[in-house]
Amino acid sequence: MVNSIAFIYSDQIDINNGTVLREIISHIEQKYMAFCFKRIQLISENDFVATLERTIGINMAAGIYSYYCKTDGSVVRLQDYTLGSALRDGFDFGGMVVVKSECAINAAMEVNPSLKKAAFYDFLLRLIPMGGIKIVPEPLYIMPDEKDHDFETKNFAYVDPRNREYQQECETVFKVVLEDMGAMLPEINKVPEDFNQEVNKFKNLVSVIIPVKNRESTIETALRSAAQQKTDFPYNIIVVDNHSTDHTPDVIAKMQGLYPNKIIRIVPDNNGFGIGGCWNLAIDHPECGAFAVQLDSDDGYSNENVLQTIADKFRKDKCAMLVGSYRLTNENFEPLDVPPITHSEYTPENGHNNLLRVNGVGAPRCFFTPVIRQIRFPNVSYGEDYAVALRISGEYKVSRIFDVLYNCRRWSGNSDANPSHEAQIRNNYVKDLFRERELSRRYTIINYPDEI
Repeated sequence: MVNSIAFIYSDQIDINNGTVLREIISHIEQKYMAFCFKRIQLISENDFVATLERTIGINMAAGIYSYYCKTDGSVVRLQDYTLGSALRDGFDFGGMVVVKSECAINAAMEVNPSLKKAAFYDFLLRLIPMGGIKIVPEPLYIMPDEKDHDFETKNFAYVDPRNREYQQECETVFKVVLEDMGAMLPEINKVPEDFNQEVNKFKNLVSVIIPVKNRESTIETALRSAAQQKTDFPYNIIVVDNHSTDHTPDVIAKMQGLYPNKIIRIVPDNNGFGIGGCWNLAIDHPECGAFAVQLDSDDGYSNENVLQTIADKFRKDKCAMLVGSYRLTNENFEPLDVPPITHSEYTPENGHNNLLRVNGVGAPRCFFTPVIRQIRFPNVSYGEDYAVALRISGEYKVSRIFDVLYNCRRWSGNSDANPSHEAQIRNNYVKDLFRERELSRRYTIINYPDEI
């Protein structure tokens, strides 16, 4: 029965080359094609083919992928491949994707043959209208254990200059697919109405927003970084202490004593607030400034003029959102041996569209308070910033500062430091859901504007 499947191994055939991919697919005569990214062993050939036939038939799918077993017999579960997850490149299918040959041939005909690095991403996107790839929530094969790449390396691969050619190809592919979907937005230059008049309504021009929970070892450095800013305008720091159980409240009180009338501490009424909900409490505070500027409780600004730089850029561009660039550092704020994270892929012409594909927009993230008060953050503790960046960028101009404004500290206490496999699935699912919702919203804006 397994003779009905052609096995294509990516370590032997460059499936990311458009010409090669189209050529190999055109010569397959079997009913199915299995694209194997690792060396795998089917647990049961008969069960594998039966499950393949059943899943594709019931779901009217173009193909499948499945859970798998490690050599010790433990099962590795994978994330559901939704529309939102299909938009981003690099989805984790495990060791194999099996595609119905009829669908593969039709999809390959649309793949750009000039692609050198992103042809398989193009191929997968072309399968979406044919039913897409469906997950089989049971292990169908064994894959030998391998040492995984460092999470940091994978997480920031899309901003690594060494991957720029690949990312540019992915962006080109994605633009075509968005156009085909009817969800490609033109360049956006809209600014908030009555910008200057709205700014003048605020007592403070800037508020630094710091959600925090149990960061007694880092919150003082973050607060000092914010409190020592030099500006020609009034600003404050709003700390949302989400029911810390360590000495974080004591450290905040100490810093309030050192910087009188500069630091405001808010404690939520209950324990139901995620980071997004804490942000909403801060921006709703009557002392919140016209520009709300992010600072994580374990990070710091790169110099004492950051807030002045941000405010000047806001007032010049009259934008709804502003994003800076950052440097990765160790626990002692010593720079790591990696280039600054500038997110230079975010261009005025297409950054707002490409953001649906990539995983982030940069830091610090800064918001025009009247706009963010209307849009608001989802009450989650991962991806809340990505969600509002998607939403704002789909309607308003987003300005960029490519100078380093922010030091992002990588240490064992980071909430995203080497997350478990299960945590990565949860985190990716949240962002993929936000992608899918924003894609739907943009499609409606373009095709049914009267319904928005």
